[in-house]
Amino acid sequence: KENPSLGKDRADTVIIGGGCVGVSLAYHLAKAGMKNVVLLEKSELTAGSTWHAAGLTTYFHPGINLKKIHSYSIKLYEKLEEETGQVVGFHQPGSIRIASTPTRVDEFKYQMTRAGWHPTEQYLITPEKVQELFPLLNMDTVLAGLYNPGDGHIDPYSLTMALAAGARKYGAQLNYPVQVTNLNFRSDGTWEVETPLGIIQTRRVVNTAGFWAREVGKMIGLQHPLIPVHHQYVVTSSIPEVKALKRELPVIRDLEGSYYVRQERDGLLFGPYESQEKMKLQDSWVTHGVPPGFGKELFESDLNRIMEHIEAAMEMVPVLKHANIINTIAGPITYSPDILPMVGPHQGVRNYWVAIGFGYGIIHAGGIGKYLSDWILDGEPPFDLIELDPNRYGKWTTTEYTAAKARESYGFNNIVGYPKEERFAGRPTERISGLYDLLKSKCSMGFHAGWEQPHWFYKPGDETGYKPSFRRTNWFDPVGREYKQVMEKVGVIDLSPFGKFKVKGSDSVKLLDHLFANVVPKVGSTNISHMLTPRGKVYAELTVSQLDPGEFMLVTGSGSELHDLRWIEEEVVRSDYKVDIEIITDETGVLGVAGPYARHVLQKLTTEDLSDSSFKFLQARRLKLADIAVTAIRISYTGELGWELYHRKEDSVALYSAIMEAGQKEQIDNFGTYALNALRLEKGFRAWGAEMNCDTNPLEAGLEYFIKLNKPADFIGKQALKQIKEKGLKRRLAYLTLETDNVDPEGNESVWHNGKVIGNTTSGCFSYSTQQSLAFAYVPTELSKVGQNLEVELLGKNYSATVVQEPLVLTEPMRSRPQRKGRSPKA
Repeated sequence: KENPSLGKDRADTVIIGGGCVGVSLAYHLAKAGMKNVVLLEKSELTAGSTWHAAGLTTYFHPGINLKKIHSYSIKLYEKLEEETGQVVGFHQPGSIRIASTPTRVDEFKYQMTRAGWHPTEQYLITPEKVQELFPLLNMDTVLAGLYNPGDGHIDPYSLTMALAAGARKYGAQLNYPVQVTNLNFRSDGTWEVETPLGIIQTRRVVNTAGFWAREVGKMIGLQHPLIPVHHQYVVTSSIPEVKALKRELPVIRDLEGSYYVRQERDGLLFGPYESQEKMKLQDSWVTHGVPPGFGKELFESDLNRIMEHIEAAMEMVPVLKHANIINTIAGPITYSPDILPMVGPHQGVRNYWVAIGFGYGIIHAGGIGKYLSDWILDGEPPFDLIELDPNRYGKWTTTEYTAAKARESYGFNNIVGYPKEERFAGRPTERISGLYDLLKSKCSMGFHAGWEQPHWFYKPGDETGYKPSFRRTNWFDPVGREYKQVMEKVGVIDLSPFGKFKVKGSDSVKLLDHLFANVVPKVGSTNISHMLTPRGKVYAELTVSQLDPGEFMLVTGSGSELHDLRWIEEEVVRSDYKVDIEIITDETGVLGVAGPYARHVLQKLTTEDLSDSSFKFLQARRLKLADIAVTAIRISYTGELGWELYHRKEDSVALYSAIMEAGQKEQIDNFGTYALNALRLEKGFRAWGAEMNCDTNPLEAGLEYFIKLNKPADFIGKQALKQIKEKGLKRRLAYLTLETDNVDPEGNESVWHNGKVIGNTTSGCFSYSTQQSLAFAYVPTELSKVGQNLEVELLGKNYSATVVQEPLVLTEPMRSRPQRKGRSPKA
C-alpha cells in the first residue's frame, strides 16, 4: 500500500471514492486542465463494486442520450492503453440480444428507429446471421437478433488502473487509504473535508462512493435513495467447443431467459437477473450502514436462487450442460429505484455533486467522467440527461420505496420496454393529490415524480387496466372520447403534480428578468417563460404569474421541479439577490377546467365576472369558487377556453365536486394526460423534455415568440442566442402529418429522406380531429418547408409524412379573435 498522505490542504475538487467512476472523473477533470484534483479512497482503488464486475460494455441503451455515454466510454477504452501504457484487457467481439417472441421482434424494431439517428452501429439480424456469429446457440426459439458490433467486455481492475495512471499523468492526486470522516459546509460556499490525516478545503465535493454513497450523503443530512443488490455470475472451466473456435464469441443476452453469457478465456461466463421475488437485497446496509471493514469482500453465493436461469442458459447454449463451474461471484451492486444513476449537482446543498447509483458502472464510467467534468468546467451540462438528475427524487423517496423499486428494477432487467411504460412497485407514494382516493378506481393512473395522475378514464364497456403495446391499445378509443369531450363540451383534469414555487422579495423582478428570456409579466398577468443556459439551450420552461407587486408564482412540470429550483437558487446565490423562494408543490392542488362551456360552468360558482372582456386570456387573479379560495389563471395546455385553478390540497375534493355538480347540464366529465397530449399537439404547443431541452436552442424549437432579445435585461443565454441567430439555423422543428396504420409516432423515431436518416421526431400522437398521425420532428432547415415529403420509421416500416402548416387546430383565443373583425376563423 502507498503511504497515505493528504499531499495538500486545498483543492478545486475533492472526489470521494476510488471506483471506476470516481477515477474516471479525476482523469477527465485533470486532463481538461483543472489543477487541484484530489481523489480520496478509504481502502484501495476498485474496492467495492468495481473489482468484481463482469465488465460488460455495450453501445446499446434503450434511452436516447445515454447512448452517447456508452459510445464515449467505448471509444475512450479503445484508446486508453495507447495513452497510458496500461493494458486494459478490452475485448470487442460484439453482442447480440436474442428475440424469441414476436413481441420482442417488435421491441427490436422499436429500438432500431430510436437508434437510427444516432451514430451507433446497430443491426436487426436474421436467425441465420445470429447462428453464424454464435455457432454454439440452440436456434429452436431464435426469431431475430439485435446486433451491436464493437460491444464486448473489459477487465474492470485494469481499466481503473489505466484511468488512474492517466489521472496522475495529468496532475490529479489519488490518495488512499484515506477515509472521509465528515463534511463541513462553509458560508463562502466551500467545503471542509475531514479525514484522519487532516482537513482539505475544497471548492466542490463529488460523491462517487458507490455503496458507501449513502454514508457520505448522511454526513450532510441527505438520504440518497440507494440500495445494494446481490448480483451473481458464474465462470466455467475450459469447454472444448469454445476452445476450438477461431474467434471470440459475441456476448449473448437472452432476454426471455434473463441472463447474459460471454466467453471467458476458453470457458463461458454467465450472469442472470433473477425475478423480484427471488432476488436478494442487502437491506441491512441501508438500515445499519455498510460494515466498516467491507472492501474487496464478496457475499455467500447461492446457486439455488438462479437455478431456473442456469437451466434456461443450458437450453440456449447446450455446451454449458457439460461444463464445470469453477467460480461463482456474488457481490454488491448499487441500485437506485429506477436503475439509472444519479449524476450532477444536488438541489439544496451548494457545490455538492454526485455520481452514484450505478447498476452498470463499467460502461458508464468513461462517458459520465467526461460528462460531469464538462458540466463542472462549463457551468452547464454538455447535453440533456434529465433522466439522471439526482433531483428527480425527493422527500417522497422513502427507504421502503427504494427497496421495492430496486427489487422490481433488478427483476425487470430484461423485460420488454414498451412505450408509455408503467411500473407498479412502491406505489402510491405519499405524493397523492387530494383527488386520488376519489379517482383511483375510475382511471388508469400514471406515475410522475412520485405523483399519481390520471392518464385516461374508464367507461362501461372499456377494456380497463394497463395494457402496454407497440401499437394502438385499449386506451386509444377512450382518449378519443375525452378529446371530443374537451373540444365540444367541458372537461376537468387533475394537474396537481405541477412543481410550484412562490418567489418574493425586493429583487424578485430583477432576478426573474435575468433568469428568463421573456419579459416579466405585469401584476395580474401570466406568461410562458424559458430559462436558457449560457450557451443558449433551453434549460426549462415555466409559467410565471405576478400575483401581487413583486410576488410571483412559478409553475413547472412535475419531473423538473427540483431541477429548475436548483438553477434558480444557484443564480440567487451567485448574484446575491434579495428574494425568498418557497416550494408550495405538495400542499397546492391544481384543477384544469377546459372546453367551450368552461366559463359557463365556473361562472355559476362565483360572483367574479369571468367574461372575456373582464377575465382575459393569460390573466391571473385570486377569487372564490363555491366559497373556496383559488388562484385562477386563464390558461390551458389544451389550447381551448380554460382555467387552471390553484387551491389548498385539502379543498381539492370540495372544489372538484362543486365543479362537477355545476356542470351537470353541460355534461361535464373527466379527462386525463393522454387526451391533454393530443390536444396540445394539434395546437402546435411544444413540450419541455421533448421539443426543447438542453440539446436545443429556442429558435430552432420555434419559440421566438417567447424570447425577447430586445428587452433591456441581459438574461442568461442572450449573447449566445444573438450569435446563433446571426449564424442561421442548421435545423428546425417541423410539424408532420403521417399516413400510418395501427401505430402512432411518440417521439425519438428516425426521420428519413432519400434513403438516409436526416432527423428525429420529438413527440407524436394520433390527431383525433383530422384522423391521422401527427408528430413534431427536427429536420435540416432545407427540408423543413411546408409541403416537404419525408418518411418516419415506425416498427421497421417507413411511413410517408408531410411537413404541414402548424397548428392543425387553432387555439380558442385565435379562433375567437377574427370573429370580432367580422372574418370567419380558419378551421
